[in-house]
Amino acid sequence: MNNITLKTPTCLFDKVRTKLETIYPGQDADTLARKTIALFEPTHESLDAGCTSATPLWSEKDIALLTYGNSLVEKDNRPLRTLDRFLAEFTHDRFSIVHILPFFPYSSDDGFAVMDYYTVNPSLGDWADIRKIAGRCRLMADLVVNHTSSRTRWFENFQKGIHPGKDYYVTVDPKSDLSQVIRPRTSPLLREVATPDGPRFVWCTFSHDQVDLDFKNPAVLMEFLSIIRYYLDNGIQIFRLDAVAFLWKEICTTCLHLGQTHKMVKLMRTLIQAHNPRAIIITETNVPARENLSYFGIGDEAQVIYNFPLPPFLLNTMVTGNSKGITDWLKTMPDTLESTTCLNFIASHDGIGLRPVEDYFSRQEMAQLIDLMKAFGGRTSTRAINGYQPTPYEINISLWDAMKGTVHCRKDHFQTERFICAHTIMLGLKGIPAIYIHSLLGTENDYDRRENLQSNRAVNRHIWNFPDLCEKLADPGDHHHQVFFTLCSLMDKRKQQTAFHPNADQTTFNINRKVVAFQRRPDEAGNAFALFCMHNITDQAITIPPEDLPGQWRQTGVDLISEKTVQLGTGLDLAPYQSMWIKTT
Repeated sequence: MNNITLKTPTCLFDKVRTKLETIYPGQDADTLARKTIALFEPTHESLDAGCTSATPLWSEKDIALLTYGNSLVEKDNRPLRTLDRFLAEFTHDRFSIVHILPFFPYSSDDGFAVMDYYTVNPSLGDWADIRKIAGRCRLMADLVVNHTSSRTRWFENFQKGIHPGKDYYVTVDPKSDLSQVIRPRTSPLLREVATPDGPRFVWCTFSHDQVDLDFKNPAVLMEFLSIIRYYLDNGIQIFRLDAVAFLWKEICTTCLHLGQTHKMVKLMRTLIQAHNPRAIIITETNVPARENLSYFGIGDEAQVIYNFPLPPFLLNTMVTGNSKGITDWLKTMPDTLESTTCLNFIASHDGIGLRPVEDYFSRQEMAQLIDLMKAFGGRTSTRAINGYQPTPYEINISLWDAMKGTVHCRKDHFQTERFICAHTIMLGLKGIPAIYIHSLLGTENDYDRRENLQSNRAVNRHIWNFPDLCEKLADPGDHHHQVFFTLCSLMDKRKQQTAFHPNADQTTFNINRKVVAFQRRPDEAGNAFALFCMHNITDQAITIPPEDLPGQWRQTGVDLISEKTVQLGTGLDLAPYQSMWIKTT
């Protein structure tokens, strides 16, 4: 312990101690700091990077794939090995980041009720399989930090009144004022549990099988720091902090985004980067846009946050054929520091969250979108607000089926074009793009899985039989083939342009409501390397006269997507849902 302290520069020790002092006033911060730093065994190189934060973390070549460990299965092979085979044979090096959703033994919520943080679910594979994938890409894993399964050893010990676990969970007097608590579920917040000390009421933000941990106890923090170190040792470089916004609880507050929660994220970042300067924290906070942005801190908290407003904005844009909402929102997006960026996505294993746009969509817009998605086979999940009527929380539908038509024409023949246009917009925006495996494959709604599991979210969590998928991907007439290879081509083109660096400058333009238009430009390259991104988000061909284009666009250019020359001085013709990435010459 003392040797590590001697090798630790003052800047790291002071950072850790200061954070611990504010999180745990009254505790011996010096001792806690030594213990936490010792867990991560920082090297001289990582310590220097941890103090200076000078390590580049991403580039225009970074694209993430989001998947469950068993999204692809085949006979006589572990699902994780099938996933590795898919990455090797189909996606090659297109995805520099792969997020495997919780791959641990679990009791509910498709992995987010973790029973054992140190074990790979045997039905998926083992740590050797995880390390093999981690050798192929930068692996992102979930740190389910807010709660555990009620079947974990810690909670079983809580019920027995023994350590470790006896004091690991949040307990509350049911008479407490909990009226301000914000949560994404409608189930009762508290669960009564029998213990040797009598009945206790434990806090359950998500479900009664997911019991919230008490981070006011430093022992809980130490447990999770040990888990983080174990993941680092097994090749994980990106930590997705699941449901972290709910981490700290104080009676008579919302128990959302509390100051101690932000300090805890900052502490974890400092310690993780002391061990591996290229390791990243990404916060999963499906909340209104401004609240989400708070997890950047002042560049000292999460390096990456999920861009949660993007999916509902982009979906609504494509089905209404009106770009005003997304254009106005993009113009409000703040500049990010070089050490921070957003993870851009349109679909994920969860639904299309509606909370991030509650302040942007009118009731009429929200109702119109929900009704259309229901017509396309989707459903809506709700949340409770202070005991009032349940409120729409997310739309549960596969993105492929969400693009069947528009509010003007419920179903049409532009589904593929509309779907690709949405992804082209996402791939061009400032940030790191992330594609859900079922969007990459154009997967339809899985109604059987939804009904069998009695879960709305299961409709977008299909499990592919890998040989069947291979047949579809080999058939040029199949929409799965068309979607997959078109997206692969777009990714290949994107990765060649420095203007698509996650931190490159972005300027959004109000040309008209039929197009989404923005410019990307790397600061060091100047105007000569600017890319002009144009997207027709309607089912009609449009012509944009030259006077409606920004002055710097009125010259000859090359559309990187079609590889054709365009004469911007005479205007711009766009077919329905056509996109152009125009590089001027």
